[in-house]
Amino acid sequence: MHGLWIRLALATLASGLAASATDWLFMGADALYLRYDSHPEIWRYPRGKGEATAIVWASILPFVTCAVFCLLCAGLHLTALRITLMLALACWLIGPLPLVVTNALFIKFPPMIAAAHACGWLVKLALAAIAVALFVR
Repeated sequence: MHGLWIRLALATLASGLAASATDWLFMGADALYLRYDSHPEIWRYPRGKGEATAIVWASILPFVTCAVFCLLCAGLHLTALRITLMLALACWLIGPLPLVVTNALFIKFPPMIAAAHACGWLVKLALAAIAVALFVR
């Protein structure tokens, strides 16, 4: 039992670090950054001033996502890569994809930004699925 918790912690740490890195790619890539300012009135922090607290939380949350996904897989005794990836896809279709698309329909999000956010969520869940298959087995 003790070994399982260590493997879960390793899976969470590995996938959380990888997900944080890919979040910067999908959510803050320079190619997309110019599109973020196309509707400046939607942003809480104009021109990024005062957003340090938001950045801290945005950096912590991928670890929460990955930890919960790893715990779900362990609780359901799912450790095979194919199965964990299928669960990641199902979770993405249930939650982040409809949420991002719905937000893009009502908020002035350019379609490219919405697509990047949706892809970022899929990659984050897939990374957690891979980590489960590698570490929790």
